[in-house]
Amino acid sequence: MAKYTIGVDFGTLSVRALIVDVADGREAACASFDYPHAVMTDQLPSGVPLQADWALQHPQDYVDGLRAVVAESLKRSGVDAKDVIGVGIDFTSSTSLPVDQDGCPLCLKTEFAADPYAWPMLWKHHAAQSYANRMTEVAFSRNEAFLERCGGRISSEMMFPRLWQIAVEAPEVYEAADRFVEAGDWIIHQITGSRACSVNPASYKLFWTEEEGYPSQAFWQELDPRLISVTSKVSDELLPLGSCAGRINACGATLTGLREGTPVSVTCIDAHTALPAAGVTEGGKLLLILGTSAAHLVLDRDKHDVKGILCMAKDGMMPGWYAYEAGQSCCGDHFKWFVDQYIPAAYEEEAHRQGLSVHQLLTAKAAKLRPGESGLLALDWWNGNRSVLMDSELSGMFFGMTLQTRPEEIYRALIEATAFGTRVIVENFENSGIPIREICVCGGIAKKNPLLMQIYADVLNRDLRIVQSDQANALGTAIFAAVAAGTENGGYSSITEAACAMGGTGDTVYQPESKNSRIYDMLYGEYRKLHDYFGRHGNEVMRRLKLI
Repeated sequence: MAKYTIGVDFGTLSVRALIVDVADGREAACASFDYPHAVMTDQLPSGVPLQADWALQHPQDYVDGLRAVVAESLKRSGVDAKDVIGVGIDFTSSTSLPVDQDGCPLCLKTEFAADPYAWPMLWKHHAAQSYANRMTEVAFSRNEAFLERCGGRISSEMMFPRLWQIAVEAPEVYEAADRFVEAGDWIIHQITGSRACSVNPASYKLFWTEEEGYPSQAFWQELDPRLISVTSKVSDELLPLGSCAGRINACGATLTGLREGTPVSVTCIDAHTALPAAGVTEGGKLLLILGTSAAHLVLDRDKHDVKGILCMAKDGMMPGWYAYEAGQSCCGDHFKWFVDQYIPAAYEEEAHRQGLSVHQLLTAKAAKLRPGESGLLALDWWNGNRSVLMDSELSGMFFGMTLQTRPEEIYRALIEATAFGTRVIVENFENSGIPIREICVCGGIAKKNPLLMQIYADVLNRDLRIVQSDQANALGTAIFAAVAAGTENGGYSSITEAACAMGGTGDTVYQPESKNSRIYDMLYGEYRKLHDYFGRHGNEVMRRLKLI
């Protein structure tokens, strides 16, 4: 009788569940659920307005989504719950959630429902950037070791800058919170009752290491005396990836339809789960994950000082390896923004006549253009810059627009800009001593948009291998679940063993076209000049515009 695991992937706008055959990674069924409240950037459900750069979510969406996708995936697959040997949870991170002693989110309590600081802060929440900047300054002055692991600059996408923001701007919420937890850890608590948390988000979003723990009290005291006990508000019960965080309890069984006692693996940051799904278990391979944002992950045996990355940790993604993460805060969001806001009615009508989505129509039109033909160049900072500048206060920009500029030219320029941003990151890794011999790509965009993948191959001048699964995050999470289940239940003894059996790349490879790469080399040179001029304090116009 076949055995299965379920990988549940909580993304920015939706959650997916994938049922996978443990023997070979065959995908039995997948189901998804869009969050009814999506990302709250303008106001709370009660109508309370939000300030600029806020991004919140509703925890009930997570619970309702989990219930829906597990039930639907079981129904579609025909798999019996008794044959599910493990469940895995991944979550977009850092998604920080203040809870009381019972694990109840403060935002669900009457007294805090109208307080924005009591709601889950999504990774897109960049309103704590000033706190991140000051945290960087103090850590630098004290020569704190954790700053090097963050590439020399702390991001507002990490948890501690948000906690400081709450402590200063909403002290009543800070005091009322028994703990601030990653949403993935919180979901596991809902279905198992276990308060155990994962090493993975703690390493990459909370500066934790096994040797040093969290930053010292002396650091917090110098930063702000209000934070002297801040580490007591985050978890100190941390387990490595592939561990069993707990087992489905009665409440979890009612919620999910799974059997009580089913092992649940510790949570993992969504992008990081794609490593085993892609079969990336060794150095020299960069995994590029393309979604609403983009992540760039690479393993190496040695510790390197890499500036401008989001974080680095030993054993944080794969046992025995230093794992480095860089990224771009805006990828698919670029294209969605443009289609939602700036497409003429004539293009929408043409797409409708041809039975295409607007994205498909723009892609078809953009594919007819030659590199450089439009005369356009863009900076891909619509949601700030994650790597290598680590600055959420930067913004996007177009160059070369004329009265003849067409929508498909803008669309292609946005694709090219994200590819140029990725090249900056790849070169930064290599210049820091980390070799990149192979690039694997996953994410919905990688499978849906061949033009984008060809442009990336041409800009990078490298072969790009596409990961076999359409749901790499969920597959990776199912792989972790197979390890948590253990060999005694039909699972695996290690992440590497499970990844070899259940993951890997497919047959699709995009190869660069030399004539295109030569033109993109010239365009990239211009991109780097603009990147450094506007991003490295040559001109502060973007920040000044935000202040005005």
